[in-house]
Amino acid sequence: MPGGGEVAAVTDASFRLRPGECLALIGESGCGKSVLASALLGLLPGNAHASGQALLGDLDLLTADERLLARTVRGRRIGLVPQSPSAHLTPVRTVRSQLRETIRALTGRHGGEEAAADRAAFPADHLDRHPHQLSGGLAQRAATALALVGDAPLLLADEPTTGLDRDLVERTADELRRHVDEGHALLMITHDLAAAERIADRVAVMYAGRIVELADARAFFGPPGPRHPYASALLDALPERSFTPIPGMPPELGALPDGCAFAARCPSATDACAAVPAFDGAVACHHARSPRA
Repeated sequence: MPGGGEVAAVTDASFRLRPGECLALIGESGCGKSVLASALLGLLPGNAHASGQALLGDLDLLTADERLLARTVRGRRIGLVPQSPSAHLTPVRTVRSQLRETIRALTGRHGGEEAAADRAAFPADHLDRHPHQLSGGLAQRAATALALVGDAPLLLADEPTTGLDRDLVERTADELRRHVDEGHALLMITHDLAAAERIADRVAVMYAGRIVELADARAFFGPPGPRHPYASALLDALPERSFTPIPGMPPELGALPDGCAFAARCPSATDACAAVPAFDGAVACHHARSPRA
C-alpha cells in the first residue's frame, strides 16, 4: 500500500477442487474472493505478492513464471470468466473475430463461432458487433463463450451471472453445470446464492479475507444449514427467506480486529471471540452450530 503498509487480502485459504466438481465461493464484496482467483492465474497487481502453494496437478501456480502461465495455463488449463467482461474484451474487434481467434489458438479448428456463442446464450445476430455495442449482460455472455472454448480442466467464473435476467441466469448456470458434469472443475465466485444452490457441489464462505465455512452444498442450502453465524445470516438476508439484513458493515482489511472479524456483527459473540478462531476444515467459529443440529 502507499507508504509501505501491507494488507492481507486473503489469509490461510485452503481447499481442494476435484474434476467434475463445482465449488461456489461466496461472501460480501471486498472479502477477497476475486483476489484469490487472480492469484491462481498470476494476475495480481504488481504491488501484491502471494505465499503458499496452489497446485494444478504438479504445477505450483504461485511460483510459475509469466511465460509459462501465458503459454500453457491461461485458456488451456484454466479458463476465466472475468468479473468485468467489457474490460477483458478487445474493444476494436468484433465478438466473432475474438471467438474465431480463440477457437483457432486453443483447439486448432477453424470456424465454429456460432456454436461457441450458443453455449453461453450469446445471440448469433450480435456476433459482428464490437464490445461497446453490447449491453452488460451481452458482454458477460460473450466473455463466458470465450472462456468455454478451450474446455479447460479448471474454470474460474467470477460473477458469471452478473447483468443477466433470471432466465439467462438459469441457462448460464445449467451450461456451467454441464461443463462440470463433463469432468471439469469449476470455481464459481458469486453473490447469486440461487445460482450457487443450482449448480454447486460444495460452498466456501469467505469473510474478511478468510474462509470461515466449507460445506456440502445440499446440507448448506437445506437442512441442517450453515454452521457459521455469518453464513446463516447470508441466507437469512435472501428475499425468499427471512429478508433480514446483516447489521453493521464488514471491517476494512487494513484495520481488522485482533480476534474474530465477524464478532462485532455476531449475535453469538462472547469473550472467546477475542481470539481468531482456527479453521478445522469445515468451519472457523468459537460458536459454530453442531453439524447434527
